[in-house]
Amino acid sequence: MSNLSGKLVSQIEIKSDGDVFHEIFRYRPNHISTMSSDKIHGCDLHEGEWGTVGSVICWTFTHDGKKKIAKERIEAIDEEHKSVKYKVIGGDLLEHYKSVSLSVHVDTRGINNLVTWTIEFEKQNESIPEPHTLMKFVLDVTKDIETHHLDQVMPN
Repeated sequence: MSNLSGKLVSQIEIKSDGDVFHEIFRYRPNHISTMSSDKIHGCDLHEGEWGTVGSVICWTFTHDGKKKIAKERIEAIDEEHKSVKYKVIGGDLLEHYKSVSLSVHVDTRGINNLVTWTIEFEKQNESIPEPHTLMKFVLDVTKDIETHHLDQVMPN
């Protein structure tokens, strides 16, 4: 790996159902905009079907204070390990990165569910920072989804 390439991995514990969480990222990412509306503004299916490898979805979102779009292809789905891998194939992130892939994996063993995000990237040049703000963004969206689900399960 060159020093332009890298990988960030971060875990967050969630109290909501890990199976539901995986299902949202696989089959219903278009619902995330209602759960994290200040960050995710929309998610549209461009090719294929929801929840299938090879399908292309386009996100509109606010990251680092700017409205952005990201077109992603679902590269892999592992039902057994509850993971989905997306590869960015268009949009604003590719202005700074030659390639970006995001994987979300839900570990549902026992009471605690762990969500692991992995961002693999290759920067356009040395001056581009590693995508730490993107990692913070996906972790914040994860918290929003959890809050939304806990509010559904245990209304005040």
